[in-house]
Amino acid sequence: MELVLDFLAQLEYERHLSRNTLAAYRTDLMQLGVHLRMSGRSATDAGPGDLELFISGLAAGTSADQPPAAPATVQRKIACLRSFYRHLRREGLMQVDPTSELRAPRHRQALPRVLTHEETRRLLAQPRGETPAALRDRALLELMYASGLRASEAVGLAVGDVDLEAGALIARGKGSKERLVPVGSVAVRAVREYLRRARPVLAGMQDGETALFLNRRGEGLTRQGLYKIVARHARSAGFDGRMSPHTLRHTFATHLLAGGCDLRALQEMLGHADIATTQLYTHLSAQRLKDVYFQAHPRAEASAPATLAPDR
Repeated sequence: MELVLDFLAQLEYERHLSRNTLAAYRTDLMQLGVHLRMSGRSATDAGPGDLELFISGLAAGTSADQPPAAPATVQRKIACLRSFYRHLRREGLMQVDPTSELRAPRHRQALPRVLTHEETRRLLAQPRGETPAALRDRALLELMYASGLRASEAVGLAVGDVDLEAGALIARGKGSKERLVPVGSVAVRAVREYLRRARPVLAGMQDGETALFLNRRGEGLTRQGLYKIVARHARSAGFDGRMSPHTLRHTFATHLLAGGCDLRALQEMLGHADIATTQLYTHLSAQRLKDVYFQAHPRAEASAPATLAPDR
């Protein structure tokens, strides 16, 4: 316990970590202490195998009362252990760092939900009527599906960011990086109708508001507002389970790849810094092909792997 308190004090006074981080690190090291005591070891005589066993147990879950830790939690605990053992080495309490080869256990990346073409059509048809809110929601959903925008990018659009004549928009992604993204004709028509008939009504007296999509108070739509809009229309479309604005981004990417879009072009449109992120959608497309095959081939049903299921 004394080693832990000394380490936390060093983090607080030299690195100025937040109270929440310090509390999390304290919990992590207390968990490690319990694990080591069960095998008759202390922090200073723990070896790489002891720490690997500790981390793998957290990732797998040890009981119904302690389910598997989330990957982000496991990574935080590894960072804590590395920092702790670097501290012990600096203090001359250990000669070898047992965390030098410590890695998080590999976990199978869950594929995101993607809508089928029919489900997409059904969702986009949900904003019914000619009220300002319906026209806004129709334009918003059509534009997100047409351009693969992140939620933050959609609510961050200004009126001047969309060129309806050219059929393109400027998206400001992570790190304030700008990219030019094409906009299809259906989305262009929906946005044009929204700008002509709905946005002036929603804006009211808010003449200085530059955001493209507005709420009922005439202010720029927030991420929370966007999530509520998507969730409401998803429920109306009869979709079970959780659906977010990111589902439209995943659907945009998967449908483009299935239609023959080049991976590099898709990377540019999505604003991914690393093409490895974009390659996730090749796995989604492969799974979709398998689903279609086993649903449609007259002699495939009997041999269909039990693990194959629709990725929705």
